[in-house]
Amino acid sequence: MARHPVTVAGEVIEVVTLAELCQSCGVRSEWVVELVEEGILEPQGSDPSAWRFSAVSITRTRIAWRLQNDLGVNQAGIAVALNLLDERQTLRVHLQRLERSLDDISSVMKR
Repeated sequence: MARHPVTVAGEVIEVVTLAELCQSCGVRSEWVVELVEEGILEPQGSDPSAWRFSAVSITRTRIAWRLQNDLGVNQAGIAVALNLLDERQTLRVHLQRLERSLDDISSVMKR
């Protein structure tokens, strides 16, 4: 799979085309277009021929496919499930930061 580096906010990320995303995830391009229309995926670019997807999009596409294929979840349900997973990850990051801060405070108080 060809990778296309793109700079976003000063950070270089690797992106894939629609065809590469479909090949990597084993899905049809029409289905990916539906995910984009539903707001589940947010590619860079103005039309499908110019779309570029990040590694996060590959993961989201694979999860979306499993939700639909294995569990029969519709696209609205996929969007809700992915949003909940995103929120869970955000909460985990915040919790880890809080735990580190508490550890720092605890170690300072022990001195």
